[in-house]
Amino acid sequence: MASAKSGGITNAAPEDIDYHSGRGIDKRQIASLLNGDWIQRGQNLFITGPTGAGKTWLSCAFGHQAVRHGHLALYRRLPRLLEEIEIAREDGSLQRLRAQLGKARLLILDDWGVAKITSRGRQDLLEIVDDRVGTLSLLITSQMPVAEWHAFIGEPTIADAIMDRIVHNAHRIQLQGESMRKRLAKLSTGESA
Repeated sequence: MASAKSGGITNAAPEDIDYHSGRGIDKRQIASLLNGDWIQRGQNLFITGPTGAGKTWLSCAFGHQAVRHGHLALYRRLPRLLEEIEIAREDGSLQRLRAQLGKARLLILDDWGVAKITSRGRQDLLEIVDDRVGTLSLLITSQMPVAEWHAFIGEPTIADAIMDRIVHNAHRIQLQGESMRKRLAKLSTGESA
């Protein structure tokens, strides 16, 4: 992915998406999303599902496709991004970081909801989201269903503001099934036996 990448999968390609049954992936929906119109329209994409279902990998495949369409895509794990913002606030580079995030046509926020969010973090998240409304896209991955995101954010006023800005123009993919890591380990073990 042509971006400043902090962790995650860098070699995920749309051609390699695993459509095997039981994952809950609709080929038509994926094909429609891979054309990138949702990014052109400044819409969002939520990928939810259990641990190991392939959320991060799939989000990076969409990121690579966005780059193929000529867009800058950035990947960040949400807990690390909030840490990065706090450090940037302390060292005086916050405006530069916000400008970098604002240049990305697609910002992938992975691991939404895996760590508690602080009061300052909530406000920072609102600023990130608000800077993107209607013009730039977010791709959010989470183990928790969207219905639980308001409670994760916490403070009701800020949670309302964030959710109102991201939910109404979002596409959703709900992954299912066992961990892809577990499935691949079973296949590797079977091959070597």
